[in-house]
Amino acid sequence: MLYKGLIIGLFICGLTHVAKAQSNGIVEVQKDSLINLLQAFRAENGINPTTARMVSLGSKVVDKKNAKRVQVRGFRVQIYSGSSRNDAYAVQSRFQQEYKDFGSYVSYSEPNYRVKVGDFRSRSEANSFMRELRSQYSNVFVFTENVWVYE
Repeated sequence: MLYKGLIIGLFICGLTHVAKAQSNGIVEVQKDSLINLLQAFRAENGINPTTARMVSLGSKVVDKKNAKRVQVRGFRVQIYSGSSRNDAYAVQSRFQQEYKDFGSYVSYSEPNYRVKVGDFRSRSEANSFMRELRSQYSNVFVFTENVWVYE
């Protein structure tokens, strides 16, 4: 109930702000900086805005030595689920040998052990990695959970 009241209060404050801006005759436009980047990309590559295409805006390079690690809501790829503790740790070990740059995590929720890998901010990154892992592991899935990332 408190949550509902908070939302209504924020909505009323927003309406008041809009009404105040309109009475002054001033319109303030806020645009995400990525829009300019996307428009420039389309102009350089002759992409028609009515044609649907995947666009990569590149990945943000993080200096891990100077960055701090924080926990955020993100995605992981599950590569094992089963009742054998030994199998879970064997799968984790095999994964760590092949993918040294990705974190791997073993959890236990009765009666199953689960091995999840990666710390992805976006579902698309996790899905891409999941497709790569499908040839090596069976029953691979993407899960939403708290992950560790560098900022």
